[in-house]
Amino acid sequence: MKVTLKKIQLTPPQILVLGFAAIILIGALVLTLPVSSATGDRLSFINALFTATSATCVTGLVVVDTGTYFSVFGQIVIVTLIQIGGLGFMTMATLFAFALKKRISLKERLILQEAMNQGSMEGIVRLIRKVIRYSLTIELIAAIIFSIRWSIDLGPAKGIYFGIWHAVSFFNNAGFDLFGSVSGPFSSLTSYAADPVINIVSMGLIVLGGIGFIVMSDLLEYRKIKRLSLHSKVVLSTTGVLILTGAVVMYAFEFSNAKTLGSLDWSGKIWASFFQSVTPRTAGANTVDIGAMRQASQFFMIILMFIGASPGSTGGGIKTTTFMTLIGAIVAMIRGKEDIVLFHYRLGKDRILKAITLTMIALFLVIFVAMILSTTESHPFLMILFEVTSAFGTVGLTMGLTTDLTMVGKILISLTMFAGRLGPITLAYALGPKTEKELYRYPEGKITIG
Repeated sequence: MKVTLKKIQLTPPQILVLGFAAIILIGALVLTLPVSSATGDRLSFINALFTATSATCVTGLVVVDTGTYFSVFGQIVIVTLIQIGGLGFMTMATLFAFALKKRISLKERLILQEAMNQGSMEGIVRLIRKVIRYSLTIELIAAIIFSIRWSIDLGPAKGIYFGIWHAVSFFNNAGFDLFGSVSGPFSSLTSYAADPVINIVSMGLIVLGGIGFIVMSDLLEYRKIKRLSLHSKVVLSTTGVLILTGAVVMYAFEFSNAKTLGSLDWSGKIWASFFQSVTPRTAGANTVDIGAMRQASQFFMIILMFIGASPGSTGGGIKTTTFMTLIGAIVAMIRGKEDIVLFHYRLGKDRILKAITLTMIALFLVIFVAMILSTTESHPFLMILFEVTSAFGTVGLTMGLTTDLTMVGKILISLTMFAGRLGPITLAYALGPKTEKELYRYPEGKITIG
């Protein structure tokens, strides 16, 4: 009897999901090896899986301190996962294809289109070339500045290693750091809260990694074409407003808090306010103790983390363009207008429906996971909500819950990080059935709203 196996056809979203899952699994297995830890002990598989997921999904939540627990080998594995996860495994595969002078196939272009959240394949390979070139250039410049600065404090060898490692981590908005070996476990950049060089370079990396490669390309070509696309205008204006608003809110709420900004001088307060406004945009590093902040500040950071970065970037969240589309819808409804207009351009209904869908799926995901964790974890609800939103937005900030997570908590947070990195809609397309074109439409009905 002859048995024939039907060839499995995977869609681009399914390939992305399986690709990221495979990288996470391989990373987790490597991190369990004795050579990956500083003491030679084996990291439990669940903790290794959590760490690999956090690194590949460029989040930064950690159950063990990266700087003290892992060996140099383990740290290099983590930063490699960060680079692959931040740029996307298909982008990295394309880099090797370029090096080998291999042609990019149609299917690979479709996957790249999905990975970069583009509406068409036109110019996708050219965009990937720019992504690789911009990323490596920015990381190199930041690594040089970091290395010079940290060589003063840590010595040349360690300073250069820290410079390269953190340039990759911060540009990819990962939030992982090695300063546990310098300032104590889980200390992040708290010892550099008032340092202008570290603040400027770190925030620059976070913002550049968060605005997206399309916007970076537009900015670099602005001198030639003398105009910006609607996408770039929305991203840049929204990013600027959120950063400035966040800094003002942080300064106002934390000014007199002795455990955060209160102990800093005037310049330190300003630097820390801006840094804590920038870092919820999916970065994860911090210069003050997040757990010691006032509840109003923590809740505001939850809002910033939920909004996240911009499309086509290394960050997560519902994205700045989605947020502005929703704000535009509110303004249009209040003013009695039918169209959402941004910078004299009308948005199509498909864009509006996608923004609403993405936001509602994200909201339901965060609420559902927070409800489950509120029964499995014995911590205040605000701390749980902060952790879940940080995981979904691939931010990496924590109020101190991560190290106390139960087995169920670690699994749920890992899945939330995975969903946040790929995007709820991409995940839904990958897991859902193949949709077919509708042959008919139902008659329009009316319901009362509000």
